Amino acid sequence: MNLSKLKPGEKGKITSIGAIGPLKRRLMDMGVLVGEEVTVMKVAPLGDPIEVKIKSYNLSLRKKEAEGIGVEESR
Repeated sequence: MNLSKLKPGEKGKITSIGAIGPLKRRLMDMGVLVGEEVTVMKVAPLGDPIEVKIKSYNLSLRKKEAEGIGVEESR
């Protein structure tokens, strides 16, 4: 499952980051790391962007970026 499949209010644990190069570095610099808990806060009406909460801050990701982040849904 990837991050873009989670609905607002759902939580997940990051299992993989499929991005490469500068995008992967940028995501990691923003705290998107394997093992981190992520909560989807809201999704724009057309599905792009997706606002998520990682650690104690909110982060907006494009849907294409979120599709490359593997998550395991948690309750």
